[in-house]
Amino acid sequence: MRIIIHGVGAIGGVVGAALVEAGQEVLGIARGRMLEAIRARGLTMISPKGRVTVKLPCVATPSEITFRPDDVVLLCVKGQDTEAALSDLRAAGMTDQPLFCLQNGTANERTALRYFPNVHGVTVMMPATYLEPGEVITHGAPCYGLFEIGRYPQGSDADDAALKKALDKANIATFVSEAVMEAKYGKLLMNLGNIVDAMLPLDADKPRFTDRLKDEARAVFEASGIAWRDTGLDDPRRKEFMQITEIDGTPRSGSSTRQSIARGAGSVETDYLNGEVALLGRLHGQAAPLNARMTELAARMIAGGKGAGEMSEDEMEQVFSA
Repeated sequence: MRIIIHGVGAIGGVVGAALVEAGQEVLGIARGRMLEAIRARGLTMISPKGRVTVKLPCVATPSEITFRPDDVVLLCVKGQDTEAALSDLRAAGMTDQPLFCLQNGTANERTALRYFPNVHGVTVMMPATYLEPGEVITHGAPCYGLFEIGRYPQGSDADDAALKKALDKANIATFVSEAVMEAKYGKLLMNLGNIVDAMLPLDADKPRFTDRLKDEARAVFEASGIAWRDTGLDDPRRKEFMQITEIDGTPRSGSSTRQSIARGAGSVETDYLNGEVALLGRLHGQAAPLNARMTELAARMIAGGKGAGEMSEDEMEQVFSA
């Protein structure tokens, strides 16, 4: 089995480095300065276990790959980049190889199923960071992360079992689920605060805002008939397999949205997080004005070139109270 990682960023980078370190055949698809750094110096992973640098073969686009029947593709791009990534994979010759969506949000799997028949969801719990090209960080311990995987829209198969075996060996605790999307909707609730984290200073009272976003989303889920499961700190597997651990000299850098802004990525995935709640609310007659405002705020922030942490709590409260 060869594992292809489309999107070597925070999650894709940690997963790729861990798999290579465990002896797995891996091929990365990266871009820009990350691709240049990996080709020049390898990929460095920093974790509570220490620092390791691996050689990760990387290409710039799927068109450089000759796909094999035993390939497994891990899609690790942000939600706003999913459609383009899938189109590139199909144009490059991918057909029915299993595709695993290691992504936040719940829209990626449905989009992927339009392109490919063998789609799997992955609920990713991994405190990963990517700020510097060629270097990724995970604060997860004793395992680097905790994943739940399964076929989309439901069920599981031998591909899930094979990936679980590879990830477990790479120190990423992995559980096969018959209803993986329930966990992904639970993770979506957690990710609704990403934009709040990105906009406010690191020491701000963020639950003051994120709790209201989650309450609104739960009402939308109920109106939509969507089942979800808690994947947060109350999940007993978290205590046993993956807790957030400090690393000397390597402070955590906040949510993936905050990291995108800090890197100057030029886009964020809020449309596929808070925007998903707004969409479901509109479809099922359950208003979600707060989450809708967060999508609008993110769009204005990117268009205006705003940096992370530049909004005060009072300014955020004005947005919530509008």
